[in-house]
Amino acid sequence: MTLDKIDLGPLERALVNSLQRLDPDASPVLLACAALLCSALEKGDVCLPLRRIAGLRPWADQPFSLPGLHELLDALNASQLVGPAGSFTPLIMVGERLYLARYQAYEQQLAEQLLARCSDIPPVDEAVLSASLTRLFAFNSQQPDWQRLAAAQAVRRKLAVISGGPGTGKTTTVVRLLAALLEQPDSGHLAIGLAAPTGKAAARMAEAIRNAKAQLPVSDAVKAALPEEARTLHRLLGSRGDSPQVRHNAANPLPLDVLVVDEASMVDLALMAKLVDALAPSARLILLGDKDQLAAVEAGAVFAELCEGRGFNAQAAADLQRITGQQVAVEQPRSKLGDAVVLLTHSHRFAGDSGIGELARRINGGDVPGTLKVLREGREDLAWIETPTPNDLLVRLEQGYAGFLQAAKSVDPAAAFAAFNTFRALTAQREGPWGVSGINEALEARFKRRLQVASRERWYAGRAVMVRQNDYALGLFNGDIGICLMTEHGLRVVFEAEQGFRPFAPARLPSHDSAFAMTVHKSQGSEFNQVLLALPEQPSPLLTRSLFYTGITRAKNKVEIWGLPVRLAEAVSTRAERAAGLAERLQNGVQAPAAPVQTPAATPAGNQLDLF
Repeated sequence: MTLDKIDLGPLERALVNSLQRLDPDASPVLLACAALLCSALEKGDVCLPLRRIAGLRPWADQPFSLPGLHELLDALNASQLVGPAGSFTPLIMVGERLYLARYQAYEQQLAEQLLARCSDIPPVDEAVLSASLTRLFAFNSQQPDWQRLAAAQAVRRKLAVISGGPGTGKTTTVVRLLAALLEQPDSGHLAIGLAAPTGKAAARMAEAIRNAKAQLPVSDAVKAALPEEARTLHRLLGSRGDSPQVRHNAANPLPLDVLVVDEASMVDLALMAKLVDALAPSARLILLGDKDQLAAVEAGAVFAELCEGRGFNAQAAADLQRITGQQVAVEQPRSKLGDAVVLLTHSHRFAGDSGIGELARRINGGDVPGTLKVLREGREDLAWIETPTPNDLLVRLEQGYAGFLQAAKSVDPAAAFAAFNTFRALTAQREGPWGVSGINEALEARFKRRLQVASRERWYAGRAVMVRQNDYALGLFNGDIGICLMTEHGLRVVFEAEQGFRPFAPARLPSHDSAFAMTVHKSQGSEFNQVLLALPEQPSPLLTRSLFYTGITRAKNKVEIWGLPVRLAEAVSTRAERAAGLAERLQNGVQAPAAPVQTPAATPAGNQLDLF
């Protein structure tokens, strides 16, 4: 049997055709595994676990079945297109995992460089560090003070991974740990860089650090040395849209002594590998994120895999107690990263009696009965509509945005943005009546009738939009929110800026969508006074624990959930796990050398994956 009659996507078909050109005698089993591997990459997996597909019929409408695991492994190993790590073959086999060569190289290269960075201990004046931490974290009373411990480890290591949920003080921690680092003897003029995956996240990070450093109990010289600008990772690395290569790499490293990356849970494997490769061996890397949030859209869940290895052995615990006065539990590290990983656990946003905080804990624990119980307790900051209908949802959303539409009638952008950020609708998916497209279309039709705007008009005062692609010339980035207002020059779409607001003629905007409803993925890193989370009526692979957690924790004061009990139960009980081998490599160390990352001679137009 051939794969000609199978309805493959464009990426799968492109890969299969490439492999057939390299080996016209390639077996249907190998080509089927390659197509399934490409599909797995599009869904976020880094590799294809062969045990998962052995003996199955991959395409329900075709009689083709894969052999059992041992036969499958033998068939793949017999092909000239498959080789072990270090081979110059398009497909790489590691144990029972099948990789595209490029992604196996990314994963192994990243593991090697993280382990090398983690084992390189820089010199530290512990007395000065102890005094700095005592002064900088004097406001914290909780025991143990994980912010202080995270700062201590970041100064004492060339790699620091700091994870924490909303309100746990990641920005507070990082600005103080940078100050402690600058107070070290012989720190000199450290070149410190700030970066994030998106322009919106980078701007928010820079603003938070500018605000936080003004209150620091440090000298003016230290304050002056703290950075105030942040860049997107793509811009930092010098990405080119027509190539997987970047300007900065091991041969041309970034001119930085310290790099802080915020929202690191959104960074995929390929980008993280390129980032670490572009850092000089002497540079420090500090990754901030939330291990429980949604992972990157592209392949890999790197930040979550790094956090799996946390743990303080007896020596690390004793060192930390000597420097910080904080006592931590001794726990055998689950990877060689070990004490480079610190979790911030105390939320300053959600108090102990917070319904949102309790709900988040229940969701992360996979506790379905506990989640439903909390939602039914009638807490002030939680609401649950168990039998939602699309029409009732639209009526509620129209009510939720009524104050914003009123504020948008004025020409005051500050008032419009303040009103818009008091309420936001989030969804799990883009399509369907419970998705972004359906909700925005139906809701805008209601708004136009209320505002007496012709249905054919795209632009009106009060339309909110989200930019979908970076435009460096305009200074607008993927995820930026704009509001259309009537000004003395006519309708203008206004965006928040570092100082005030920036208006643009609607025709100048890059690709964009209406933004009254947005996906949970797009909301990462944002926070709103009140959030309405609408879950689909039908089962969806997108409904996972991490999506549910991310959605509810965007709310500062109240979250309203519209979803059937069975959908909530499915979300809480479904843990999104991406197939990858990074955590295992960090646990066991790296043996075989990674194959050099080769750029294919040609890749299909529009291909978003690095095929080989």
